[in-house]
Amino acid sequence: MSKKILISGGAGFIGSHVIRKFLLKYPDYLIYNLDALTYAGNLQNLTDIQDFENYFFIKGNITDSSFIESLFKENEFDYVIHLAAESHVDRSIKDPLIFAKTNILGTLNLLEAFKKYSDFKDGLFYHISTDEVYGSLGAEGLFTEQTAYDPNSPYSASKASSDHFVRAYGETYKMPYVISNCSNNYGSFQFPEKLIPLFINNIINNKNLPVYGDGNYTRDWLYVKDHADAIDVVFHNGVNGETYNIGGHNEWKNIDLVRLLCTKMDMFLNRKKGESEKLITFVKDRPGHDLRYAIDASKINNELGWQPSLNFEEGLEKTIKWYLENQKWLENIVNGEYLNYYNQQYSQK
Repeated sequence: MSKKILISGGAGFIGSHVIRKFLLKYPDYLIYNLDALTYAGNLQNLTDIQDFENYFFIKGNITDSSFIESLFKENEFDYVIHLAAESHVDRSIKDPLIFAKTNILGTLNLLEAFKKYSDFKDGLFYHISTDEVYGSLGAEGLFTEQTAYDPNSPYSASKASSDHFVRAYGETYKMPYVISNCSNNYGSFQFPEKLIPLFINNIINNKNLPVYGDGNYTRDWLYVKDHADAIDVVFHNGVNGETYNIGGHNEWKNIDLVRLLCTKMDMFLNRKKGESEKLITFVKDRPGHDLRYAIDASKINNELGWQPSLNFEEGLEKTIKWYLENQKWLENIVNGEYLNYYNQQYSQK
């Protein structure tokens, strides 16, 4: 059966993979991509599917309430998959207001328009969030869907607030919704401010690899195509009002990940073993840096049957190959504005 789906942030890293997944798997769905095309949104991420007859791109910002209301009034979307967000912790520390505006008020604008113009009987508001809302773990334990929220950065605080608003609209207005909280994503089309594409690009160009603090911060890593598969499963089979943690079962300390990446880059670039590792530079730690994130994904594993398809080393090799084969894509998006930000961010040793 045909569905009319608005996907916010569809030109971004995760969003472009979700749009591609849905267009290829569900040719009868009408897919509307709403994206403001800020620095991390890039239509080059979607050139292979841009001519699909059931795909429609809409340039617009979720912070513009009048625009969002007009868009919903005109189209009456049955479903929303909400990915549009400011997502980089370092940027949130420098400019928390834009994170509050986009992640909180932008989400509210979508919720209000969905409440006013969509059919609750058959529709769904699917909100994509992060494991960072749970705060920091010690050396043991995992985040579950029952873990209390304890955000420590402006980014995670803004996402926690948006999660609460989605649940509040579900309780107050009986709006059908699901939420998923994911671990760190990696893969193709990721903007090179995030660790893995940043360091791949730096190694290619023989630039320093800035590692925060002592590098012993631990993250769980999720291959982006596995995340898109999980979003597909939650969208179609998730239970109204439920939350699902999506993780890759791949915990790595940052410094161990960086050393593995260096080893594999040396191999792919035919460099002497250990050459890339010489680029590692420890820099001043990030304020409020959470020690460890790790997700218990047993709920989505057991109830919806989703499992990640790749272990981390397999996914990392696929990711490296993609960036090496698509260096033109990297060059096109690493513009002057980003270089200025990068130099400012990592200037303090």
